[in-house]
Amino acid sequence: MLIAGALSLVGITVFFLLHPIITGKEAPLWSAGEEPSEAQFRKRISLLQLRDAEYEYAMGKLGEEDYQALRSEISAEALSAIQEEEAEHSPASGGFEGPSDAELEEEIATVRSRLSGGFFCSECGHPNPEGSRFCGDCGTPISAPNPVPSS
Repeated sequence: MLIAGALSLVGITVFFLLHPIITGKEAPLWSAGEEPSEAQFRKRISLLQLRDAEYEYAMGKLGEEDYQALRSEISAEALSAIQEEEAEHSPASGGFEGPSDAELEEEIATVRSRLSGGFFCSECGHPNPEGSRFCGDCGTPISAPNPVPSS
């Protein structure tokens, strides 16, 4: 009985080890998506550190003086990273150029058409097209129509 249990455990282990090889699944050593730049990574880390400092201060774990010093240091790092990221994506550097005027006008026309015939969600204020049963942003059921105010 003990030998049968041990053999079944070995069999299951071998199956799980060999299954990816047999099915042809593999884990690539590189990322298929775009990797964040160093500036994007620094910005993300700085903003997370700033959030954590806010929590620590709100919970009373940081004094006012320590909080202000930490906040100014982290804010300076975040601002530096944001400026570096914007410089990477500026049109002069060959990076992000933004949408064209025609694309912006098309998006504005789409929003206006939704606003003219739709309704605002009573929970989040998101404009929804006429006939919507649920808010497209928060998922709240739309029971009574709240007309979009005309401007």
